[in-house]
Amino acid sequence: MKQANRKKWAAAGTSVLLSMSLVAAGCSSSNAGDQTSGKETKEPAKLQTLTYWVGLASNVAATLKSFGDMTVYKELEKRTGVHVDFQHPPVGQEKDQFNLMITGKKLPDVIEYGWTGYPGGPEKAIKDGKIIKLNAIIDKHAPNLKKILDTHPDWKKQVVTDEGSIYGFPFLRGDDYLLVSNGIALRKDWLDKLNMKMPETLDDWHTVLTAVKNTDLNGNGKPDEIPLLISKNDMGGSVAFLGSFGVNYDFYQINGKVNYGPIQPEYKQFLTLMHQWYTEGLLDPDFAITDSKLKDAKETGNQLFATVMSTGSGIGNYTSLVQGKIPGFKLVAAPFPVVKKGDKKLWSARSYNFSGGVAAAISTSNPNPEATAEWLDYAYSEEGKMLFNFGVEGQTYKMVNGYPTFTDEILHPKDMSVAQAMARHVRSNFNGPFVQDKRYMEQYAALPEQKESIKIWSEPTDERKLPPITPTSDESSRFASIMNDVNTFKDEMFNKFIMGAEPLDNFDKYVKTIEGMGIQDAIKIEQAALERYNKR
Repeated sequence: MKQANRKKWAAAGTSVLLSMSLVAAGCSSSNAGDQTSGKETKEPAKLQTLTYWVGLASNVAATLKSFGDMTVYKELEKRTGVHVDFQHPPVGQEKDQFNLMITGKKLPDVIEYGWTGYPGGPEKAIKDGKIIKLNAIIDKHAPNLKKILDTHPDWKKQVVTDEGSIYGFPFLRGDDYLLVSNGIALRKDWLDKLNMKMPETLDDWHTVLTAVKNTDLNGNGKPDEIPLLISKNDMGGSVAFLGSFGVNYDFYQINGKVNYGPIQPEYKQFLTLMHQWYTEGLLDPDFAITDSKLKDAKETGNQLFATVMSTGSGIGNYTSLVQGKIPGFKLVAAPFPVVKKGDKKLWSARSYNFSGGVAAAISTSNPNPEATAEWLDYAYSEEGKMLFNFGVEGQTYKMVNGYPTFTDEILHPKDMSVAQAMARHVRSNFNGPFVQDKRYMEQYAALPEQKESIKIWSEPTDERKLPPITPTSDESSRFASIMNDVNTFKDEMFNKFIMGAEPLDNFDKYVKTIEGMGIQDAIKIEQAALERYNKR
């Protein structure tokens, strides 16, 4: 690496170069993480290699075997001299593999995960001696992240636990424009063939889906199109069709009071509708077993009319993949429907600047937590932000009138989609420990249909979505025990109710079963957590 680049990098506000030679080794106990190593008398050790556990994003997996093959990490190694050995669980098995990995005595140095999914939450992971509380380390060894959190107290409020702990280097969406990325999309070219308007109510959707079922729209001589595909996996951020009834697939709030969606009468109304659509052949008969790869195949195979997808890896990705193969193919966002015309919309796909607890935590097995923090902090500097969002100037982007403009290598790739090409180089089109830049999305969502989707799926601003609350360490074990059982049962019954394997007459029995699992205790825990969050 050129000396000029080293100087430029060091000037970005990080102390990483200094840490490479000055940070002492040896802080590997669970109690050492929130301390500095000023009393260490050991010979300073240079940070040369890190082990890093993280799920392999599907768009990366499409063309690469490891994050280590991405431009961002090749360049980061040049700039810092730190080599990263990435450990990736098989795609689709991240949760199971995480649960196996985290029980080990020797953990990877860095673990990037959605830590609200840790049994008991991130505070429990600290108390369990798995990861390090980072507050003091960030204060002294991560000036870039510290400045960002100090400048944006609303972000910091989301990042810390109720006990005030920072448990990882967070993925932060740097602009409200980035808070929406998925929702319901449909084939506008097929809608036009049917000479029908965009559906607004659930009755409108029934009429359109019925027409799709009875019409040969893909031109293969028979009406074999799949009108709608949604599954329990789509019940998260977008709350597709479920949100029409005012509830979600998890906890939510109404005027500060926490409720649990899957035991509400409105949830039964949703299941009743989905069961009706299933029996009428409007819902994919294989919805319960369709994974992401099969869903992709159905969309790009000219079979699917409507489903839940994202702006980039959905609308943009599919449009790119079928270009020149399916004449007239056009995907557009559909508004979240209401039950009756004139009803107020209560749910959108809007998220928070920090959501899901996605963060790079430093494990208690890491012998150099301070140096690792300084290495991670580089991503939050101005140069680091450019690297993680846009890559290497001259290779993946060029500055045009002060605007980082992606090159044709990303925007006009050969033999792959834009989403896949971008994921070969940068992390901006999925997530990671950095601040996402709005300017990446302005180019990633290049199609008019993509830009419009962000507006459509943003309506309205959610009034019922819970902020990123966390239980205390005392509450977490009880909460995890309850919700592990509840979520397993809820997911199982979602499929059974819709497919008719379990009659909806047994919905009250289903609710009583969840009540017996302790859901009211879980609601009380979430209520207390919401009240604590509001006081942060």
